Amino acid sequence: MDSAPADGSLTASRDGAILRLTLDRPSQRNSLSRSMIDSLVAELSDAATDDALRAILIRGAGDDFCSGADWIAANNSADQRPRTGDILRRIPHGAHRVIELIQDIQLPVICSVRGFAVGLGCNLALAADFTVAAADAVFWEPFAARGFSPDSGATWLLPRLIGLARAKQMLLLGDKVGGDEAADWGLIHQAVDPAELDRATEELLTRLAAAPTVALGLAKQALHYGQHATLNQSMTQELFDLELSCRTEDFKEGLAAFRERRPPEFRGR
Repeated sequence: MDSAPADGSLTASRDGAILRLTLDRPSQRNSLSRSMIDSLVAELSDAATDDALRAILIRGAGDDFCSGADWIAANNSADQRPRTGDILRRIPHGAHRVIELIQDIQLPVICSVRGFAVGLGCNLALAADFTVAAADAVFWEPFAARGFSPDSGATWLLPRLIGLARAKQMLLLGDKVGGDEAADWGLIHQAVDPAELDRATEELLTRLAAAPTVALGLAKQALHYGQHATLNQSMTQELFDLELSCRTEDFKEGLAAFRERRPPEFRGR
């Protein structure tokens, strides 16, 4: 008998230097309840200062990745409406905080998408550093079709990934985008045959977990900074990042491996 809570849960497990987070509410296509969002915030916040971690995976249980957040609809039922300002008070500390953490954390974040990635679920996948999806996965921003405007970073992420015209296609027309098309557009990293999704995800995860973690984190930070900075500002940021990365153990190992003509064995330090 299924004893999972009705509002779902987030399953977190450590696999060496990899943190695996599973959205576990398959009966609702892994729609995110408030408690699940709070758990995501807590896990990602802890991971940000965990020196033993080198990569993070986010995936959904069952046949879908995530069908969005359900608490707005749940709190606007006919017999119960939230107090005025409820959205403005809560979302910055919940859904928005999750997106910010995925963007800002100095660890590579991978999303593995099967089935539907909708609304907040879609934006989780867009905020990740790498999203690997099944070719028949569906990315959908259904805000307009439901009568309200986008949130959780959709209007910032989409134009930067696929341009304004295609962003309007997804946000104003509500068009669904399949996995293959999403990869062709540059919306995600890769689309693969559904049967190959787990293998492709694990290969990428293993590769990132073996990389120079500090250098990757600084490069990720610089890339995001460069989205709203001038060339001169970005190059200045690169100098500070270079100063830090050149002081790591992995930098020394990289130089030694180059001199000795062997693959480097980075430790993430």
